[in-house]
Amino acid sequence: MDEEGGEEDDRRPDFRGADKMDLDLVLDVSVTMQVVLGSARMSVSELLKLNRGSIVKLDTKVGDPIDVVVNGRVIARGEIVVLDQDDQQFGVTLTEVATPGSKLTAKKAKAA
Repeated sequence: MDEEGGEEDDRRPDFRGADKMDLDLVLDVSVTMQVVLGSARMSVSELLKLNRGSIVKLDTKVGDPIDVVVNGRVIARGEIVVLDQDDQQFGVTLTEVATPGSKLTAKKAKAA
């Protein structure tokens, strides 16, 4: 019986003591990570003129910090680095990481 005198629902998880919950339960959950280099605004007519080889000028300059976004939330900032010249691979060196409970705001407004 629950507190209201009805039957208890055994299907609901018990979150009492959730602050002591084992993190192993969520360590395998997939998340989407994005590295936002910059954005650009353009009209539909400009968009329709884009083709292979077109260059889109972003609002970010070389050396500007970039946002690292996980599931839509900015969790860090960093700088682009070249990992391997031969394979032309890039990476991100994190320069600022959000602490638990804090939020980082996006450096750039997303293009609408």
